[in-house]
Amino acid sequence: MHNEFTAVLERDGEWYIAYCPEVPGANGQGRSKEEARKSLSEAIALILEDRREDAFRGLPADAERDVVVVE
Repeated sequence: MHNEFTAVLERDGEWYIAYCPEVPGANGQGRSKEEARKSLSEAIALILEDRREDAFRGLPADAERDVVVVE
């Protein structure tokens, strides 16, 4: 599955700070824009994985699960 998110990049001295408005709490940083983008991408992946695991903990044992593809 392919997902695209917005990366907002700001310069802070010698660093670039990146955040994603669609995923609250997702932040990254780096000495270059590419490093900041990569750091942000990793943060988004970790947050989404954690949210998915957290959501599954509350499902009833007999709940039916299926897959939905968003394009």
